[in-house]
Amino acid sequence: MSHSIQDLNLYKTPKGFRGKSAIVVQLWWVVQGTLFALSPQFLYGWRRFLAKIFGAKIGKNVLLRPSVKMTYPWKVSIGDNSWIGDDVVLYSLGEIEIGSNTVVSQKGYICTGSHNYDKIDFPIYAKKITIGNQCWLATDVFVAPGISIGDGTVVGARSSVIDDLDGFSVYVGSPAKFLKKR
Repeated sequence: MSHSIQDLNLYKTPKGFRGKSAIVVQLWWVVQGTLFALSPQFLYGWRRFLAKIFGAKIGKNVLLRPSVKMTYPWKVSIGDNSWIGDDVVLYSLGEIEIGSNTVVSQKGYICTGSHNYDKIDFPIYAKKITIGNQCWLATDVFVAPGISIGDGTVVGARSSVIDDLDGFSVYVGSPAKFLKKR
């Protein structure tokens, strides 16, 4: 016997959810998949330029690797001297704000969106993620929608951040737990 807890035929993306027209979204995905992704590693200025053309707020000396994926760059802000590593996904259905001198290491997944599984129409939602200044998210860290990570925080490899993290601290695990002050 099947329970009717989820009917994807009822799903509707909210009007204006993407923040730009479908044409701009598609154009970004083409640019990201070609001019951005196929650029030589050392062309950080070129990738900053491309992201900025599409509305990203990118500070000075930001290193965006060619394999970085930004869903909607117009919802991304990255401070000066920050590094976004190989295969990082900035799933920017909602805003992502990354401070200055912050590192998001390879394979990080910064996830601003999800679905409400308690409703039959499985509605999508987005919540802003804020990552402070002078943070380091080590390899393969997942950050859930709506999370705030304080300045100076380190998150250990393969950790899952599902609660806000205090500043100047080290967290590890899944879910991420306080280890010590930094």
